[in-house]
Amino acid sequence: MSLTVRVHRSLSEIPRAEWDALTNHLPTPVFDWSWLNLLETAGGLDADHGWTPLHLALWRGSELVAAAPLYGRGDSWGDFVYDFAFADAAARSGASWYPKLVGMCPATPSVGWKVFVRPGEDEVGLQARWFDEADSLARRVGAASLQANFTEPSWSDSVPGPWRRWSHQNFVWENRSHTDFDGYLATFDKNQRRNIKRERQSLADQGLSLKVVSGDAIPDSWFSLMGLLYEKTNDQFGPYAARFLEPSFFTALGAIRPLLSFSATFQGNDPLPVALGFLLGKNGRFVGRYWGEREHYPDQYFNVCYYGPIDETIRRGWKDFDPGAGSELKVRRGFRSDRNVSLHRFYDPVADKLFASYLGRLNRQEEARIEALNAAVPFRQE
Repeated sequence: MSLTVRVHRSLSEIPRAEWDALTNHLPTPVFDWSWLNLLETAGGLDADHGWTPLHLALWRGSELVAAAPLYGRGDSWGDFVYDFAFADAAARSGASWYPKLVGMCPATPSVGWKVFVRPGEDEVGLQARWFDEADSLARRVGAASLQANFTEPSWSDSVPGPWRRWSHQNFVWENRSHTDFDGYLATFDKNQRRNIKRERQSLADQGLSLKVVSGDAIPDSWFSLMGLLYEKTNDQFGPYAARFLEPSFFTALGAIRPLLSFSATFQGNDPLPVALGFLLGKNGRFVGRYWGEREHYPDQYFNVCYYGPIDETIRRGWKDFDPGAGSELKVRRGFRSDRNVSLHRFYDPVADKLFASYLGRLNRQEEARIEALNAAVPFRQE
């Protein structure tokens, strides 16, 4: 049976069972139907907020055989690739940078985008067909470029076609077959072992406790609390805040309980968390998304956002923890730096030339930065 190409204006147009047949095996939760659909339907990451769903899918009859999340964009806010300087330079040069078609999970700087293919199908052939159709779609809608962010590293370097490849650094915590948190501590040099122990003990010294709560054990009241803490955290950063989600998103989180965990601190017997860190988890990987605190305590951030999820990753025997975008404070806590790639195909020759003229230098700088960050992780010398 021949293939049918469809462009879906919302993920809800694709039956969940069909999408999940492509993504259930992936080592990341951020492309599950339940998560992407919640972002579109309750999170405000839709056409009215600058994310126009154009999910390109290949069907064989009623069976979905290949697809990937794709969005029309008129700006770069929430892409986390930070191409704003290029967009400004293109505008000054009379070139078009927008609109563009972007493949990614909206407002989620987590690695793993690729063209998803149903297991057992011709992966190489279907991915090539998908890209041909994406190229045609971009030209039909008048896009200035076709772009894919946070692509799966083991996959993106082999993607054929006239792509510009831009290197980016991301943090990851890897479970080196640790059996407990003390085993993780043993990988550090003496000075940093002492520092991490002090930061962990700091909670107890202030009367706080830490635990990770998952799935059905999460109280319903925590969802709206997470929304309030999300707003409070973003209020601290003014115009530089990463405020992408609507309050309705957090109250709807119960719909995706199997993916959810919260790292939480408590003061004494008070059942209401002092701080919450919001995690997605699946197939051996945790992904950190949002955090906030009702009341500030020293070292609370490190425990909620780093040590709690690390401890839970070890306890489950999972492979890794992606903490999301953030500061180089992660280096001292054992997070290694990886390289991920964004793919860019330009339809404006001036924009393409502008991008290409800087790309080599940018990639060399980023790869040198990754090497320097990894050299600075204070692991014990064997």
